[in-house]
Amino acid sequence: MASMHHIGIVGVSPEGAGVFYRQLAHQIERLLPPHLHPRVTLHNEPLERYMRALRQQDWLDVGKILQQSAEMLARCGATICVTPDNAVQHAVPLAAAKSPIPWYTMMDLVAHAVESDQRRVVGLLGTKWVTNGASYQTILGLRGIRVMAPEPDEADTLDRIIIEELLHGQIRPESRHAVLGIIRHLAQRECEAVILACSEAPLLINRENAPLPLYDAGDILAEGIVRHAASAACAA
Repeated sequence: MASMHHIGIVGVSPEGAGVFYRQLAHQIERLLPPHLHPRVTLHNEPLERYMRALRQQDWLDVGKILQQSAEMLARCGATICVTPDNAVQHAVPLAAAKSPIPWYTMMDLVAHAVESDQRRVVGLLGTKWVTNGASYQTILGLRGIRVMAPEPDEADTLDRIIIEELLHGQIRPESRHAVLGIIRHLAQRECEAVILACSEAPLLINRENAPLPLYDAGDILAEGIVRHAASAACAA
């Protein structure tokens, strides 16, 4: 019988990690027969460690914290690891360089999904570490896809909602209304779809209530790692 990967989840935000765990479970159930379901282990360092490093833009420290989780997951038997947190993606290569197990990342998966749908302009929702960064902008720009961030005041609102509310599991109707308004404005600016580059975003918005098609980076990652694990098992 083929052996499945043991998937390690490197949590950053506990709320985001919880959303991703459910997404991963759904993709496992959807794509795999019961006898091929992988083991899954989740490890979280304290969120404040990440927040302190992110506020200081200390990517070496972010990478070190991610690496510590990967080492713990490896000791638990994980054979591959992922993180659904978009804000730390810039530091994943730093963690992967000294990690005892390989990392599977989301950026190429999201870019492939957007390109496959022949999108030309997409909006980007996340913290300002993401919307003001270059990770999505670069990888999609190389494919001829324009990435549009919210306007500065909208980015401030979105950043506050994520950091002050969603990271702590607070779901407010007025915040949902504000985020949907940001998406509607992106539609007016000729965006064809929106990337949810925030692991907690599904707590507020989904395909049913959003005014534009969504690319949920966490769910895309969940599907990708399950398919990768299944193909590795078949090749074994």
